[in-house]
Amino acid sequence: MAQTLEYNTEKLIEQDLAHLFHPVTNLYRHSQTGPLVMVEGKGSRVKDAGGKWYLDGFAGLWNVNVGHGRSELAEVAAEQMRRLAFQPTFFGMATPPAIELAAKLSELLPHHSHFQFTSGGAESNETAIKIARYYWALSGQPQKTKIISRRMAYHGIAMGALAATGMPAYHADFGPLPPGFLHVSAPYAYRNNPGLSESDFVAMLAQELEQTIGREGPETIAAFIAEPVQGAGGLVPPPEGYWQVIPQILKKHQILLIADEVITGFGRTGKMFAQETYGFQADITSFAKGVTSGYVPLGGVGVTPEVYAVVSRPDRMFMHGFTYSGHPVACAVGLANIAILERERLWENAALRGEQLLRGLERLLDHPNVGDVRGKGLMALVEVVEDKSTKKSFAPSQGIGAKLQAATRKRGLIVRCNDTGIAISPPLIITEAEVDEMLSILADSLDEVFA
Repeated sequence: MAQTLEYNTEKLIEQDLAHLFHPVTNLYRHSQTGPLVMVEGKGSRVKDAGGKWYLDGFAGLWNVNVGHGRSELAEVAAEQMRRLAFQPTFFGMATPPAIELAAKLSELLPHHSHFQFTSGGAESNETAIKIARYYWALSGQPQKTKIISRRMAYHGIAMGALAATGMPAYHADFGPLPPGFLHVSAPYAYRNNPGLSESDFVAMLAQELEQTIGREGPETIAAFIAEPVQGAGGLVPPPEGYWQVIPQILKKHQILLIADEVITGFGRTGKMFAQETYGFQADITSFAKGVTSGYVPLGGVGVTPEVYAVVSRPDRMFMHGFTYSGHPVACAVGLANIAILERERLWENAALRGEQLLRGLERLLDHPNVGDVRGKGLMALVEVVEDKSTKKSFAPSQGIGAKLQAATRKRGLIVRCNDTGIAISPPLIITEAEVDEMLSILADSLDEVFA
């Protein structure tokens, strides 16, 4: 029988306030409220140090795809630690888990042949950007260095990934960003579509991309990086046809396509990868999060045979990597995690429960402060507005995000709340009853906050 641990919540909060630095947090406000200390997870639920259980409507941080408490993943990690805890993949070395995971990923992404591993999403996107530039330098076009991304995009907080991130709040006060990064509009129909049909909206976005390439010169642009469904920046699914038109433009101008599948990969959009959901293939794919369902940090980048053939030239050494690239424990957990996803076909549940979730959220559109709901698979967002007719957003001084967070947590639901709305991304194992529970809590929370 597992040992029951007792926690001194008051002491933990005191130590947190004295010593723990929290990311993406108002540190002053946190010093007044303290943390919500989570100590246990099982299935789609997590428990705090005071013993209260919550429905985890955000899957940790978009990543606990197979749910909490999967003891077989802990056993796989322990067994690999006992056998061989660490060896690098530098200098031509490897371990069976790293080799086997790369081979497995080539089955899941068959247009990719080779994979480099990282510790997370920011490292993965940093790697993808560097590989794109390296590819063109070794192809005899070293001037192709610029990276195009989209406004509202989130690609991580390492400096190159940060420059690709199209969210100004992440840039503020961190000094100058690396040069060579450009941004085009997000396919955000609620605010960016001036009333066009879906196909005409796609044509408008395509024209903007063409104009940007023309202005900068295709001979200076290395890659276009994009999330198949934009996540942290506001959860923006693309309009129909978007992922058929954009790759054609890039191919015409000899610009590589980087698909940031850090959030969308490993089942979240209703297929194993969102490239399958939307019917396109990238030259480079970055991934993380769901590859281990967050049980151990792991990420990576896959490339096509064409890209690998160039970057593996006989006269060059590939001078990029991280200490924990291909960590054997993380890769072993990744293999076991993918086995769970495949055995339980969790992408199918993501599609089914995602449809249920979106249908339920659409009923919230009758609320006077719900401007839009949108989603794909098990990732969705409720956008709140002060004035529905003008789509006026709430001012940060009104503290809507904090109020929504308090209301949902009081009712036993963990979701990501800010002043623009509520992002939802539960584990892929979530049940029909749990989706209904989540929808009920969201409706009650909105009524409380906007009463």
